[in-house]
Amino acid sequence: MLTILGFTMIATFLVLIMLKKMSPIAALVLIPALFCVFVGEGAHLGDYVIDGVSTLAPTAAMLMFAIVYFGVMIDVGLFDPIVRGILRFCKADPMRIVVGTALLAAIVSLDGDGSTTFMITVSAMYPLYKRLKMSLVVMTGVAAMANGVMNTLPWGGPTARAATALKLDAGDIFVPMIPALLVGLLGVVVLAYVLGLRERRRLGVLTLDEALVKEGAEETETVPVGAGSAGGFGTGARPVGGSGAGTDADAGDDDDFQGLDPARPTLRPKLYWFNALLTVALLAAMIMELLPIPVLFLLGAALALSVNFPHLPDQKARLAAHADNVLNVSGMVFAAAVFTGVLQGTGMVDHMATWLVDTIPDGMGPHMALVTGVLSLPLTYFMSNDGFYFGVLPVLAEAGAAHGVSPLEMARASLVGQPLHMSSPLVPAVYVLVGMARVEFGDHTRFVVKWAAMICLVILAAGILFGII
Repeated sequence: MLTILGFTMIATFLVLIMLKKMSPIAALVLIPALFCVFVGEGAHLGDYVIDGVSTLAPTAAMLMFAIVYFGVMIDVGLFDPIVRGILRFCKADPMRIVVGTALLAAIVSLDGDGSTTFMITVSAMYPLYKRLKMSLVVMTGVAAMANGVMNTLPWGGPTARAATALKLDAGDIFVPMIPALLVGLLGVVVLAYVLGLRERRRLGVLTLDEALVKEGAEETETVPVGAGSAGGFGTGARPVGGSGAGTDADAGDDDDFQGLDPARPTLRPKLYWFNALLTVALLAAMIMELLPIPVLFLLGAALALSVNFPHLPDQKARLAAHADNVLNVSGMVFAAAVFTGVLQGTGMVDHMATWLVDTIPDGMGPHMALVTGVLSLPLTYFMSNDGFYFGVLPVLAEAGAAHGVSPLEMARASLVGQPLHMSSPLVPAVYVLVGMARVEFGDHTRFVVKWAAMICLVILAAGILFGII
C-alpha cells in the first residue's frame, strides 16, 4: 500500500506542476501533507517535516550564502571576461549560443557544485537568450544535462556516496568511467548542436548588426543587467539597446554585444585579482573539505561584501538586490524538505525501493550492472542521492554479488542516472536554475526528461561497450 501511495504522490506532484495547476512550493508542501494523512500518519506530520528541514537546512544555508557570494562576484565583474569570451564565440548565432551553454556549464561544473554552475551559466547566457528570443528551457535543459554528467566527479557527491556505501575507493570507480562519461558529455554537446540548429531554423541567423537594429526597432522594454534581481542578474532595469547592449551607432563592434552591462556602478576592476584569488581559494577549500560548505560560503560572502563594498549602505543595497533570489530558492528548499520528510518518514521510499528490487527477474542476476544502470534513472529522479546510494545500491550490489557481478561494476552503473537526477524536484540546485532563468519548473521538466534520459542511456551503452560496466 505504501508503495502505491508513494508512486501516486510523486505522480500527482509531477502532473500538477507540469500542468501548472499548482506552484512548485505549494505542491511540495500540500501534496505530501495530504498523502501523509492518507497513510494514517497525520499525527506525525510535524515530526517528519522537522526531520526533513533539519536534513536540508545546511543545503538551504549553503544556497543562501552561495547566491549572495556569486551574486556579488557577478556584480563586481569577476566573470565578465568569461562572459565576453563566450559571447565572442556565440555572436548572434542560436546554434553557437546553445553549444556555448553546454560548454560553459561543463567547465564551471568542475567545482562540483550545481548551484554555482547554474548561477554562473545563467548569468552569462540569459541576456543572449532573451535578446534573440530563444527558448529558455533549452538553456536550462542543456545546462542541467551538462552539469549532471560532470556531477559524477569524485568531489561532486554521487561517486563519493557510491564508494562509501560499497566500501570502495572513489578513484577506482571514477577513473575507469571517464571514457563513458566523455561520451556522455559529447552527447550533450551534440544534442546542444541539434537543439541549436532547431532554434536557428526557427529564428534565423542574425548578424550582430541585425540583432541590434531589430532590437532597437522594437518597443522599449526593461531587461535585467548586472546581478541581483529576482532572476539573479540586475540591480535595476534599462531600455533595450542602452548601455552595454550596443546601439545602432556602434552595432558593428562585436565587443558591444554584451550580456552584462560593462558600465554598471558595482564594478570593482581594481579588486579583480583579489576576487579571483578569493574564489579560487573558496573552491579549493570546498574540494579539500577544510570546512563545511555552508560555513565556507558564509565566510566568503561576508569577506566579499566587506572588501568590495566597505560602506554599510552599499552592503545593504547588495543584499537587498539579491534578496528575492535568496528567498525564492531557500523557500523552495524548505518546501522540498516537507516532500522528502514525508517520503522517508512514512517509509514510502523504503517500500518503493524494495518493490523495485523484488520485481527484478531471477534471470537478470548476471546482468545486475545493466539493471542498476537502468534503475538509476527513475530511482535517482524520484529520490535523493542519499536514499539511492545508501538505501538501494547496497541491496542491488548484494544481489549482483550473488551472480558474480563485482561491486565496482555496480558502483559505476549507479552513476548513469545523474544527467536526469539534476532535474529532479528533490535537487535544490534545479530551483536555482529555473528561478534565475525565469522558467516554470513544469516547463523545464517537460522539456528535459526525455533528453536527459537519452544521455543517461548513451553513457550506459558506452560503459557496456568499453567493458566498464
